[in-house]
Amino acid sequence: MRMRLKKHLDERIANCGSILLAREGNDFYNPEVYINNDALIDLKGVFEKNQPICLELGCGKGGWAITSAQQNPDINYIAVEKLSNVIVVACENAKELNLPNLRFLNCRVENLLHFLPEHSVTKIVLNFSCPYPKKTYANRRLTSKNFLNLYKKLLTASGIITQKTDNLDFFEWSIDSFKQNGFETFEITYDLPPNAPDNVITEYERKFREQHIKINALKAHIAF
Repeated sequence: MRMRLKKHLDERIANCGSILLAREGNDFYNPEVYINNDALIDLKGVFEKNQPICLELGCGKGGWAITSAQQNPDINYIAVEKLSNVIVVACENAKELNLPNLRFLNCRVENLLHFLPEHSVTKIVLNFSCPYPKKTYANRRLTSKNFLNLYKKLLTASGIITQKTDNLDFFEWSIDSFKQNGFETFEITYDLPPNAPDNVITEYERKFREQHIKINALKAHIAF
């Protein structure tokens, strides 16, 4: 069932311009608009402080990003969500809190290099990404080859990726994909404790834990 569009969506998105860095429009593939890095964001001009940048992919309504930004003022966060109908809620909630270290991007992950400079991100966070269980959709998984190659361009030399998922098949597939595509995985767990260090519990995670579903988690970095 398709999500019903929120009333006054475009107006509400426009009102979040102070924290929404960019919105991928219908003209995205028009070369006159996006050629020669015209959409590239000056990150030093975006945040008040020049700090490490953490990128959350698929932020939903922004619960993880908002909590993380509140808990870690020494880190700058960029939360990415392709659905305008969803990210508008995250932006509105964050705007009320006036967090100087949190900004949003309304775009698809595969187009991030049009907006973010290469090697500008110290951490990429994948929280309960869609597992796309059908094999024919495997290339849409955010831990598939093309996405991992994209992350290599976004991450700094010492940057890391963290992944959490309730889907065991997707998790094990991801472990293999990381290893096959130039990453080393570490701190792999098939039962992440809710009070694990630096663990911020998302809305999805809370629901899964209430159903006694185990949470799988790992970290990965580029192999040298």
